[in-house]
Amino acid sequence: MQVSGLSGSTETAQSQVSVGMGLLAGSTVLILTLIWGSCVVVGKCDIQNSVAIDNKDTKGFSLTGSGVSTDIWTSYAARIMVISVIPFIIVQLPQLLNSNLGKDIAVLVSLIVSVALFLSYCLYQVFQPWIQRRRIAFAKHKHVISGILQHLKTRALGSLLKGDGEPNEEIIKKLFHAMDQDGDGSISASELRAMIVGIRFDEIQLDRDDAVDKVMKEFDTSCDSRIDLQEFLTGISKWIHEAKRSGDDSSNNDPHTMKFLFDFHSRTKQEHDLLGAGGQSDEIIEGVESPKWTTFKAGLMLLVGTLIAAAFADPLIDVVDNFSSATSIPTFFISFVALPLATSCEAVSAIMFASRKKIRTASLTFSQLYGSATMNNVLCLSVFLALVYFRGLEWDFSAEVLVILIVCIVMGVFSSFRTVFPLWTSSIAFLLYPFSVALIYVLDYVYGWS
Repeated sequence: MQVSGLSGSTETAQSQVSVGMGLLAGSTVLILTLIWGSCVVVGKCDIQNSVAIDNKDTKGFSLTGSGVSTDIWTSYAARIMVISVIPFIIVQLPQLLNSNLGKDIAVLVSLIVSVALFLSYCLYQVFQPWIQRRRIAFAKHKHVISGILQHLKTRALGSLLKGDGEPNEEIIKKLFHAMDQDGDGSISASELRAMIVGIRFDEIQLDRDDAVDKVMKEFDTSCDSRIDLQEFLTGISKWIHEAKRSGDDSSNNDPHTMKFLFDFHSRTKQEHDLLGAGGQSDEIIEGVESPKWTTFKAGLMLLVGTLIAAAFADPLIDVVDNFSSATSIPTFFISFVALPLATSCEAVSAIMFASRKKIRTASLTFSQLYGSATMNNVLCLSVFLALVYFRGLEWDFSAEVLVILIVCIVMGVFSSFRTVFPLWTSSIAFLLYPFSVALIYVLDYVYGWS
């Protein structure tokens, strides 16, 4: 579309932008409404303790007791999608101000911003796995520390806190001497490992040798590969204060209850789960025997798909124009409604993936949907803005932009601050689709926006 739009006539370029904007708006709306809602329905599992249980679907179509859960990274993808609508706002500023001045500048600035967002999004995708591993490792370390505190609490002959809420050093010293099995006045790595092996870490996949190394590194400030009494006192006191800060205010009112340790342990487990730290599912790694061959095959398929799309872009636009002329159906509605339904490969792949009914696959499914909408908002928009700017075309898509803004912001904000989506949330997505089609019709053909 970019090549033919730059080399063809102005009329052809304007027609391509019109059809392209209709397809862009329709695709984004379809992804975040009908497909999003269908994924919730197909992927629903029983919700217990605010989490959807993998492969357990016994509550039928309960609006509140059934639904899907995602990890925290999926929420971040939704927030990125909301940010990606900024170029739409910029390009619409002259229309919002009822001014014909500065339209070309607005298009240029919007183009620059959209390209910058696209490059930033690509960099985020490159570095996101590294960031994710670092955060998961820290969350796992916090859970190990909380487990150690819980373990020490059960072994202590008294409270870990004094009446004033400060760490009870006498009790902590007794725990230190109990762990110092050979009585040499320090805790070795083997003695620390003996304690960690005996702690149950709530089904978290834990490399105990790695956990021992990290605890030793944090406590052993003298770097002699042993933890002496003062280092033990300092390390335990530090994490007791951290647990108190992380707990509820009500938990800190009575230090003798030590409820804040249980709250801290539960919170670290929840943080670990929200980060999607359970490891890859069998479905994801199944059949991946040769990563190099898989990467080559994926790149080849991407290239072939791009060539097919390029070959059929012009004929597709001609078909839309001819069909519109023959049926008197506005070109925009064909590109907004029919084309996204016919060309949306996300629908099939996303729904099939969601049907596996696991938190991991649900997270990947919804991340894919938000990512598709983000790419529409930055990459596809960049193509159309480039055509408009370099060919001197008219930017007259206020209705389409408004619909994209409404759907992206509503679904993006809604998905940014929650990781559990009961079945009733699908109704919001389903209702947004007819609302969007009706809004486009009213704005374009009743109020004459375009």
